Amino acid sequence: MLFNSIDFIIFFPIVVLMYYIIPKKMRYIWLLVASYYFYMSWNAKYAVLILFSTAVTYVSGILLGKAKTTASKKWIVAFSFLMNLGVLGFFKYFDFLLHNLNKVLQAVHITAVDNPFSFLLPVGISFYTFQALSYTMDVYRGQIEPEKNFLKYALFVSFFPQLVAGPIERSGNLLKQIKDMEKKSMWNYEGAASGLIMMLWGLFMKMVIADRIALFVKEVFENVYRCGTVETVLGAMAFAVQIYCDFGGYSAIAIGAAKILGFDLMENFNAPYFSESIAEFWRRWHISLSFWFRDYLYIPLGGSRCSKVKKYRNLAITFLVSGLWHGAAWTFVIWGGIHAVYQIVGDLLKPVKAKCNEILHTNTQVFSYHFGRVLITFILTCFAWIFFRAKSINEAGYYIHNMFTKWNPWVIFDESLFGFGLDRREVGILLFAILLLLAVDIIRVVKKETLGVFMMRQNLWFRYAVMVFLVVSIIVYGEYGVNFDSAKFIYFDF
Repeated sequence: MLFNSIDFIIFFPIVVLMYYIIPKKMRYIWLLVASYYFYMSWNAKYAVLILFSTAVTYVSGILLGKAKTTASKKWIVAFSFLMNLGVLGFFKYFDFLLHNLNKVLQAVHITAVDNPFSFLLPVGISFYTFQALSYTMDVYRGQIEPEKNFLKYALFVSFFPQLVAGPIERSGNLLKQIKDMEKKSMWNYEGAASGLIMMLWGLFMKMVIADRIALFVKEVFENVYRCGTVETVLGAMAFAVQIYCDFGGYSAIAIGAAKILGFDLMENFNAPYFSESIAEFWRRWHISLSFWFRDYLYIPLGGSRCSKVKKYRNLAITFLVSGLWHGAAWTFVIWGGIHAVYQIVGDLLKPVKAKCNEILHTNTQVFSYHFGRVLITFILTCFAWIFFRAKSINEAGYYIHNMFTKWNPWVIFDESLFGFGLDRREVGILLFAILLLLAVDIIRVVKKETLGVFMMRQNLWFRYAVMVFLVVSIIVYGEYGVNFDSAKFIYFDF
């Protein structure tokens, strides 16, 4: 069930209405039923996998609470990770591993191994697996007490707003709120209004911007052989906008939907393209995943509290694993590796940059300095996105080759760019929508508050005007365009 579907428009109001009508003691059971229905609307049989992950981590938590020795606790954690990562690895990486094994076998003239399995990647498996595993680690570290109510814990793992594409919640936040559900007020107008605004903004990002600009991105990447510098540069920048609005839009809808139900989910995007360094970018982009890898992989490896060589090793491992988490392909691994290189080189060059600023008497407090850093970071990010979007390493290589060797500035003026999925009117709509996106992110950076919080501080007439504008824009422009086809959210594949 997609957020931008008629099914969800019917489903969500029913869930909210029943949630506030039934007795408080029954609310978590209702949300659990709704969450499993939401997930099973894609493929009912894969609900067994999320139930398995829930059961394993729940039992692991109970056993950790009873374990007396550190050694026994480590064995329990190892069991939980082995079971969950085993299922994730089988469904997500079996084809990838077998494909690469067959390449090796063919190289040494050995018959390739046939794949005996045929299955679809379960939606959201990477997200709920990581969320469940974070619970195991939090109990192991003594940060939370084991949850004894299985149904409440099952709701934590399967909470439908953020189930299939995050944010990847922590037990200290979401599970605690689920345990305190009976203490929540029956209705909170401020929270519901703020949540509705977030949902509408998320739908605007997805349906008006992401799905529209996706038409241009698709045309460029699938016809790169006839593209030159201008098209490939614009294509990379367009994909940066697409994936931000697609994934950021999902997160905004998820946060808004949870807010209407009285739950506060963690922020997942914080104006990432206003970052002044790659390190800052990862503190603003997919925040829940970045913090997951920081807390459960980077720091356990030693983090930055070690020698520089080990610190860079830890960074490399973390980003390579992060790349592989996003997809079972070498392009994703390279994408993660590029970001690791960015951070390592950036750290090594800090003394050089400081010395250059001193010699050149650079004023680091002015707009031009910060704008330059933001621009450089955006360019580096866009370059890495090429590998994320490309279907193969060869395609990415050809794309980059055309970017630097087929200079064709005249296409900016001869209107040939309108042959890439969007006509003049569609481009106009897109540019106006991107300006609104830019304005919202500027508010986020300057005011240091989310859109929902900012809007609730405004006058009532302004809030309603914005909501009406978003509704009309989504209805009129959300499903309008040349060869438009409503698409699923990109991160459903991860």
